[in-house]
Amino acid sequence: MVEQFILNDLKDIIDRGKEILEKQPNLSLQKFSTIDSGEVNPLTKEIMSRQATMNIGTIGHVAHGKTTLVRAISGIQTIRYRIEKERNITYNLGYANAKLYKCPKCAPPECYKAYGSEKEDLTKCEVCGSLMTLLRHVSFVDCPGHDILMATMLNGAAVMDAALLLVAANVPCPQPQTSEHLAAVENMDVKNIIIVQNKIDIVIKDNTAKDQYKQIKKFVQGTYASTSPIIPISAQLKYNIDVVIQYICQLPVPKRDITSPPRFIVVRSFDVNHPGEESQNLKGGIAGGTLVRGVLKVGEVVEIRPGSIVKDANGDIKITKIFTRIVSLQAEKNNLIYAIPGGLIGVGLKIDPHLTRGNRLVGRILGHPGKLPDIFSKVDVRCHLLRRLLGVRPKEGNRNLEHVGELRRQEVLLLNVGSTSVGGKVIKINGDNQEEITFELMNPVCAEIGEKIAISKKIEKSWRLIGWGEVLRG
Repeated sequence: MVEQFILNDLKDIIDRGKEILEKQPNLSLQKFSTIDSGEVNPLTKEIMSRQATMNIGTIGHVAHGKTTLVRAISGIQTIRYRIEKERNITYNLGYANAKLYKCPKCAPPECYKAYGSEKEDLTKCEVCGSLMTLLRHVSFVDCPGHDILMATMLNGAAVMDAALLLVAANVPCPQPQTSEHLAAVENMDVKNIIIVQNKIDIVIKDNTAKDQYKQIKKFVQGTYASTSPIIPISAQLKYNIDVVIQYICQLPVPKRDITSPPRFIVVRSFDVNHPGEESQNLKGGIAGGTLVRGVLKVGEVVEIRPGSIVKDANGDIKITKIFTRIVSLQAEKNNLIYAIPGGLIGVGLKIDPHLTRGNRLVGRILGHPGKLPDIFSKVDVRCHLLRRLLGVRPKEGNRNLEHVGELRRQEVLLLNVGSTSVGGKVIKINGDNQEEITFELMNPVCAEIGEKIAISKKIEKSWRLIGWGEVLRG
């Protein structure tokens, strides 16, 4: 009786998913048979029509135009929280999808166009009327540029395939977080970087932009960005945005593993129900993030690890496993019945929405039961610590502020493991140069051996990047 109920429930979910797909006839229809055949890749029309297959981060110093550039390309305002709107500053990671097209008749770069994620596959050029070719479907991860939000930026860097480094043309280069953000994405092994020289429209002196171009070239020497193009733009006036789109379309699409068990990194979670909703109309919680490998399908049973974490009166941590079923998949407004790695996906779950409310699942890993990484409360990390802090200008009378200094036992640092930030107490240090450190974690994390982590230290009330490391054991 119970088994029959489960099978009927699964059938209803799949039938509902197919019905939802058919309500978007302007997009390619997904079929389970296509994904089961294994003959898919990020540029397959059926895939690219509905979901983004590449994550592009926007990084750089505060107020250099990261959010404005994302809006100029995608048409989406990633600033959504009230405090962000009031202060016009990004505090949280922002997300936006865009489809990038090329007209076969117009001359470059004017032939490159960008539209929203829900744009139909057969789109005509607004200039000549020719049918355009869909080249890329990308997700933008808009990172905050303020120094006190470095930990948030590092969470975003964990899911990036490429990055747009924004540099404002009206100030010297590099600014503090320009160097700190570049070091962070290099640490996460993001090799494909496009440099965008923004705010060209407000440069007053004739040679200012040229002089800064030389500063940028000098700054990126010896980094992944040493051979990156430098594109002058005005994001506010949408000047040269088509050139940025052209270079994004030339970025190599990362190779994706769709045969391994799925692993989905949760970067946000929320409850879509309105206050006072009737019980029969309640919807399950939503987990948003990116799939790094494997395939997720509507109707599958999944595990969320580490699960629900609760501390009792004695401070002991209790973990409750979470198993649930996928009832829907969405890429912005596009409905899916399966998702492959790349892009930002919303996973609708048959789960108590209380568990997903207010980003409570951020940092968790979602995948098939029993096939996720282990849960660690202690980790041994091979560390690579910086001698000097990046993005810090020593103040008058405190010239040693930029020095990292030696770590001490019982000192608490901030570790970015995947998309989660967790406090780690230093309990053991090995090696003269502090090559290996054992951390006791404030909350358990789900991590793989060999996974890269970022290490930050609290300096003058702000967490600053002091190095990185790899998980040796846990």
